[in-house]
Amino acid sequence: MSQTKLPKIGLLYLDYVLCFFNSSNLKGWPDKIETVVYHWGNDKARFIKEVKRKKIDVLIGNIPATAYETFVEISKALPNVRFLPSLETQFSNKSKENVTLFCDKYGIATPKTEIFYDKQAGDKYLETAKYPKIVKRSYGPSNYGGYFVHKVDNKKEAKALFDKKKYLPMYIQDAIELKDSGDLRVMLIGHKPVCAFWRYSGKGEWITNTSQGGSMSYDNVPMNALELAVKTSKAAKAEYWACDIAIDAKTDQPYVLECATAFAAFPYIRDWIGQYIMWDLSEGRFQMPHVPLYSWEELGKISASLLRTMRHIHFSPYTPSTDGAYWLKDKDDNLEMELTEESQLSDVPEALAPLAPLADEGELPEKVKVAAEENEESSPIARTECFDFASVTLTQLLTLYGMDDDTAVRIKELVDNKEVSSFEELVDYEFIPKANINQWRKAFLD
Repeated sequence: MSQTKLPKIGLLYLDYVLCFFNSSNLKGWPDKIETVVYHWGNDKARFIKEVKRKKIDVLIGNIPATAYETFVEISKALPNVRFLPSLETQFSNKSKENVTLFCDKYGIATPKTEIFYDKQAGDKYLETAKYPKIVKRSYGPSNYGGYFVHKVDNKKEAKALFDKKKYLPMYIQDAIELKDSGDLRVMLIGHKPVCAFWRYSGKGEWITNTSQGGSMSYDNVPMNALELAVKTSKAAKAEYWACDIAIDAKTDQPYVLECATAFAAFPYIRDWIGQYIMWDLSEGRFQMPHVPLYSWEELGKISASLLRTMRHIHFSPYTPSTDGAYWLKDKDDNLEMELTEESQLSDVPEALAPLAPLADEGELPEKVKVAAEENEESSPIARTECFDFASVTLTQLLTLYGMDDDTAVRIKELVDNKEVSSFEELVDYEFIPKANINQWRKAFLD
C-alpha cells in the first residue's frame, strides 16, 4: 500500500443543522479527523482561525442556504483548504433559482421556468400563462416534505397563492404530466448512480412526497433518467449528488426538477460516499467503492427500518475462476464511478438579479442568534432551546439532532391536526424510535 502523506481532514458542523457525515463514515482513515463548528452570527473570523489552528487541508460537509454566502467568503480566506463539496458545486443547494441558473448554464433539461423579482411583472405573467403551473418557494434546498411546493390550475389560484405566501422571487414552473404519476430520486457518487427510486403520489394527490401519502418503488428506473442525472452530476463536478427527475408522460423526455449535494440518505450510502472521499484524497491508497448498477432493486427489498441501521455494505466485482477467456459485465453497467474534476470560479452561473438579504435568516431558531451573539462553545451535537409543543414549527423540529424531514413533517401534521397535544403522546406512534423520543423530549417545555 502506498505511503502517500494524507491530508488533514476536518468535518464541518453548524449549530442546529443535522450532521450528514461523522468520522465513522471514513472508516479506516488512520489519522485524527478534526471537527469544526460554525456558530452563526459574527462567527466567521473565529471559524477561520480554528480551521487554520487545526491545520485542516480538507473540510467536508454541506452548507445550508442561509450560510452559503458567508462560506463563499470563508473559502476565499482559506485558499489552501479544499472544501468538499466545493462552494461551486454547492451553488444549487442555495435556492430553486440557483438550480434553474445551473441547469440553463449547462444545457440540462428542466421544465420551462419563469422567475420574477418584480411582483407586478409576475402578476402580469400570471394573467396570460398556460396552466397548470407549479409554484415553489425559491430559497433553500429543502421543501420540508413538499410544504413549499404548490400546484395552481388557473390565474385566480395563482394570484391568491402569491398574495398569501408572499414568495419572492416568484418561481413559476410548467407542470409536467408525470409518467405513471411519479417522479424519480437518483443519488450518485463519483457520477455513478448508487440508488434510485420512483416516488408516486397518494390517492387523490398530485405531490409525490412520501410524507404526504405517496409511495415509492425501486423497480424499473429508466436509463434515460440515470443518464440525465449523470450529466447533471458531471456538470456540477460533484463528489456526491442527488437529482429529482420527472418523465413527461407524453414524450418520455426526462427533466431535472431539483438537484443538490444536500439530501437524505441511508447510513450505508453515506459510508460509500466516505469510502469514495478516502479514495479521492489518498491517491489510491484506499479503494474506490464498487457499487453495481441497479443494486438498489435488491437492497430496496429490505425493510426501511433495517436499512436505517445497516452500515458498511460492500460489493466486490464478480471474478470467477476460469481456464479460458470469459466475458462478464454488471447489468447494463456502462455508467462508471470516476474522479470528480476540480471546480473553478467560472463554473458558477451569473445571478439573474441582485437580492437584498433574505428574510429566511429570521427563520433560524432564536437560540441560534443568541448563541452567536454570546459566541458560546458548542459540540457537533447541537444544543437546543425549549420549544412549545403546541406551536412548534417545522424549522424548530428540524433543529433536533437526528431529526429527518419526513419525521418532522409527520409530527407537525399531528400537532396541527390536534391529534396529539403533548410530546409524550408521540410514544404511541411507531414511526419515531423510542431512543429518539427520549432524546428529543428534553427540547420541549414541561
